[in-house]
Amino acid sequence: MHSAEEALGDLGIDLPDPIAPKGVYRNVLVSGSMLTTSGHLPATPQGDFIIGKLGDQLDADAGFAAARLAGLGILASLREAIGSLDRVVRVVKVLGFVNCTPEFTAQPAVINGCSELFREIFGEEHGVGTRSAVGASSLPLGVAVELEAVFEIRA
Repeated sequence: MHSAEEALGDLGIDLPDPIAPKGVYRNVLVSGSMLTTSGHLPATPQGDFIIGKLGDQLDADAGFAAARLAGLGILASLREAIGSLDRVVRVVKVLGFVNCTPEFTAQPAVINGCSELFREIFGEEHGVGTRSAVGASSLPLGVAVELEAVFEIRA
């Protein structure tokens, strides 16, 4: 049996502290066996957000790294909400927004930062779900990416 918690340890990943909501919303909502997250922003271990526009101040590699950080934030919120990432049955959907110029077209490569992280943690069969990668002219606080996800969990 694959353990997401063991995978974190094997990869040397320490999850950050979840960031408290900045408005009237919940980071995570569980309904039956489904769990959905609000948008998560890319924060460094020091708590600074990755700011910038892809295709201008940032390139696709920097965006990939930002998406990975946002994915780590999602995992931290999941663990806080359900106690253990081992309760995740599968990733159902990832929705990624990329703050980018109109000419930037590598949104899928950017959101792979999160998708590849989830695959590393939950495995190929359970860590890869459906996904959308969307370009945006602006995101909250000027961040590079914003991600939300849907998971199936076990009781």
